[in-house]
Amino acid sequence: MCLAVPAKIIECNGFMATVDISGVTRQVSLMLLPEAVVGDYVLIHAGFAIQSIDEEEALRTLELFKELEQYASNS
Repeated sequence: MCLAVPAKIIECNGFMATVDISGVTRQVSLMLLPEAVVGDYVLIHAGFAIQSIDEEEALRTLELFKELEQYASNS
């Protein structure tokens, strides 16, 4: 099973970007999505931005991840 995580691009440097995922920053490659810019939300998989998504969808997905985390910690 593969999982792509939504992240917001906060800095670009050529084909590399710094993204924010719920307060955690990571370096990812933009080689597969060179048109992405600061402020965009993208799906991250295996260190690559693979698809742009709108902010509403990204925030909704991140909220679902938080709910899953809470559920798991209460089990």
